Amino acid sequence: MAKKNDVSDSTDILFQEINEEIKNEKIMAFWKKYGLYALILVVVALTIAVSYESIVAWKNKKAQTWSDAYAYAFNLQIQGNYDKSIAVFQEMADKNDGIYRDFSLLQIANIYLEQDKVNEAMTTLQKIIDNDDANPNLKNVALIKLVSYKLENAPAEEINKLLEPIINANNVWTNVALELKAMLAIRENDLATAKDLYSQILNSGANLQESMKTRAQDMLAVLSEAASHN
Repeated sequence: MAKKNDVSDSTDILFQEINEEIKNEKIMAFWKKYGLYALILVVVALTIAVSYESIVAWKNKKAQTWSDAYAYAFNLQIQGNYDKSIAVFQEMADKNDGIYRDFSLLQIANIYLEQDKVNEAMTTLQKIIDNDDANPNLKNVALIKLVSYKLENAPAEEINKLLEPIINANNVWTNVALELKAMLAIRENDLATAKDLYSQILNSGANLQESMKTRAQDMLAVLSEAASHN
């Protein structure tokens, strides 16, 4: 993952551009509070949750050899021996298919992000996304994570195309995708679309996470105030 300072610096630049267009300090303050860096933390938490489930499935369905290989590779990662850890995970990806291959690639992407090798990480995530046989949960993790790192600079059309399958699926990942799309709308100075998207999140049902509900409510209040001043 990119260093905290790097994310903060790039977000500050984005805020300067937004502030020049909409001249609203409250939107800037809430973006900093609930924006890209916070969302990346959410994605990391989701990755950990899915990774845990994947490990359990792995141990239940695969020979002990692969469980031991995972533990060995992960230990190398913790020790900072990234090249060797990647090599072990890559071997696991090459010798397995399905969830085992996808999870190994996801771990490789995580290692690249720990080294601030964002381009290499995005390339690895794209391999999961482009594979029609990829595990659906891990494919969604890869998609959300990839968009999080493209959000600042990639063309809006590219980001919307990546998010469209998750939004249309109407599953547990949909609200995260809608929030990313709302952030993109703010980046593009389309406050009306951002309001619609946050409203859609609030109306998504009883399963809405409390933290996301709070963010959506706060952003709607700020966006409404901004609209009244324009």
